[in-house]
Amino acid sequence: MTDFFQNIVGLPFEWAWFVATIVGILVIALPLMLAVAMIIYADRKIWAAMALRRGPNVVGPLGLLQSFADGLKVFLQETIIPSSANKGLFLLGPIITFTVALIVWAVIPFQAGVVLSNINLGLLYILAASSLGVYGIILAGWSSNSKYPFYSAIRAAAQMVSYEVAIGFVLISVVLWAGTFNLSGIVEAQQGHVLGLFNGFGFNPLLFPMAVVFLISALAETARAPFDLTEAESELVAGYQTEYSSMAFALFWLGEYANVILMCTLNAVLFWGGYLPPMNIDLIPWFDIPGIIWLFAKILFFFFVFSWVKATVPRYRYDQLMRLGWKIFLPMSLIFVFLVSGYLMLTRVGVPA
Repeated sequence: MTDFFQNIVGLPFEWAWFVATIVGILVIALPLMLAVAMIIYADRKIWAAMALRRGPNVVGPLGLLQSFADGLKVFLQETIIPSSANKGLFLLGPIITFTVALIVWAVIPFQAGVVLSNINLGLLYILAASSLGVYGIILAGWSSNSKYPFYSAIRAAAQMVSYEVAIGFVLISVVLWAGTFNLSGIVEAQQGHVLGLFNGFGFNPLLFPMAVVFLISALAETARAPFDLTEAESELVAGYQTEYSSMAFALFWLGEYANVILMCTLNAVLFWGGYLPPMNIDLIPWFDIPGIIWLFAKILFFFFVFSWVKATVPRYRYDQLMRLGWKIFLPMSLIFVFLVSGYLMLTRVGVPA
């Protein structure tokens, strides 16, 4: 795109790069915001179907405009800041949560060669940037100067740290097998991975358990049911966002669902071939379908799983949440790091006599 603005439009290289970067950001961010609105609608429809209800069906055809009506409602509301709150940090919390949810998309490959920033340490960038999201929640809970948001913020901090440890070891297994931190490289390493037929680390018996651990940890990382202890309405009212209204509340909502879509995308990219078709055979014209369509189909599948779990699985107790993270997922992911690294040493490096 830089070449287009430099050679066709006639801009100097510096300005061409700057304009191309801004256009790339908008091409990702604007559809993402639209996707968040539609994903919220889909979420509510899935919950309703599983509870034998109709869900949103009044605003627009089939209720498709319900999310936009909700957005207009919060936009027109008054922003109320509690008198005893720390006003600067109170407003900074949702801004951090929303911003961090967007910046991670810079390194996601949507198709071969279609990525905003194809950096070699893309996976580390995602791990570092997504870890910053907890700061927005902690700031929101502490600055509200109210006990329920503060309890929720402490819960969120402990929960995110607990499951990021397991996620980190899962990612080590993926990086060992792919041999790179670059997300496009990880996707390409999955082509014909199992018997030359299946595209995806998830088809590998050594990495399939890690795919399951990553999926469940992603639910906990995004505070989705059954791990939504940060917003347990029977205990904490609405959790860290209890005191928020208007667009500050909407930023938390947008950030939460943008993170959910991100985790669905990472499940697809890291374990199930990303923009590659499921099978690496020419009998069916898999590769005639654009890679971005395959990626979106996998994202939608994982989002359905997220909604399915939320509609059917009861909320964990907090001690159960911590036990799963520290006593089950952490040892399990460590064991599989040793198994994967041992297998790779035997098959790729070999053991000297």
